Amino acid sequence: MEITAKLRHYRQSPRKVRLVTDLIRGKDAHTALNQLQFAGKRAALPIQKLLSSAMANAVNNFSLKKENLYVKKISVDGGPVLKRWMPRAFGRASEIRKRTSHVTIVLDEKIKTG
Repeated sequence: MEITAKLRHYRQSPRKVRLVTDLIRGKDAHTALNQLQFAGKRAALPIQKLLSSAMANAVNNFSLKKENLYVKKISVDGGPVLKRWMPRAFGRASEIRKRTSHVTIVLDEKIKTG
């Protein structure tokens, strides 16, 4: 049973967010939460909230146990880019691109073999 949660239009570049998501890919949910708590990156807090939301969805909507969940897939895609202008010398202006990210997390249940 796959549980999906999404964070859309997060105002940080996808490249910086991927540094955090790479830390938790494939880990069990409790370990991933612990890892995010001590990550020391700005993107860690929203991803921690997203993971907690996905875990709550699994428990409340699908009656799964928190202990059996792991991060099956987590992806960061680029969102819309906000374009701003910065004044430069001699009356010119250069474009500033403020990037956004869409984060999708998929949790699954560990199946015990044996």
